[in-house]
Amino acid sequence: QLQASGGGTVQPGGSLRLSCAARARTVSNNGMGWFRRAPGKEREFVASISWNGGTTYSADSVKGRFTISRDNAKSTTYLQMNSLKPGDTAVYYCAASRYSGVTTDCTGYQYWGQGTLVTVSS
Repeated sequence: QLQASGGGTVQPGGSLRLSCAARARTVSNNGMGWFRRAPGKEREFVASISWNGGTTYSADSVKGRFTISRDNAKSTTYLQMNSLKPGDTAVYYCAASRYSGVTTDCTGYQYWGQGTLVTVSS
């Protein structure tokens, strides 16, 4: 129902934009979020956006570098990632929240995408 794309390999300092398209189900009334899981680590919250895009919240580790946005007309949520670091290497997952606002807890999400791999390496 959620299809994430845009991952790839980039050098440190580079940029990528991830996309999350909602298929077969509308999520225009749902908050959306991005999470990531690095090798050998737990899944962690990255960023969240409210149903209308009016409120966003990002983890401290990505604040100022990553920007979450959405286009409800296209049923797509984005994660613009700039100034990427090797520590950002992970599988990135998008998810649709049970709620309309921003949510940082993964238990607050009901639909998950399949993940897209981001590798930051020189």
